[in-house]
Amino acid sequence: MSYSIQEVADMMNVNASTLRYYDAEGLLPDIKRVNGKRVFEDKDFKWLRVLNCMKNIHMPVKKIREYVALAQQGDATLQKRYDMILEQKKNIEDQIKELQNCYKEFEYKEWYYKTALAAGTEKAVENIALEAPTLEIDQIPENYGKGGF
Repeated sequence: MSYSIQEVADMMNVNASTLRYYDAEGLLPDIKRVNGKRVFEDKDFKWLRVLNCMKNIHMPVKKIREYVALAQQGDATLQKRYDMILEQKKNIEDQIKELQNCYKEFEYKEWYYKTALAAGTEKAVENIALEAPTLEIDQIPENYGKGGF
């Protein structure tokens, strides 16, 4: 089946301009053109999904372009492509850890504001014990309230 750039953009939940950008950057080397218009086929979605993942993990365009060039060279570049994927997988793992830390911080902030709102003042939160059940909270500096802040 064939698809227009807008149909593909809608299916992938991206802007058509994103796909045009990919094409302008040489990231869609096998896309057919009919009368100068890009025509996507079912086989293109596998590649588009990979590109979308690379974009979503903020892989630099320069690296994506390198990956595309290596993929076009075939089996001779299998090891290089494998190494690139492992490197990006490590980056994803690092991003996941960072997001987990951010999530914990926002859980703390949610608890903080909910408690302060219920009491009508933030002072109530300051007086609550530092240990809260099943909730890892920020560590308040030891000199807090002792002239340090």
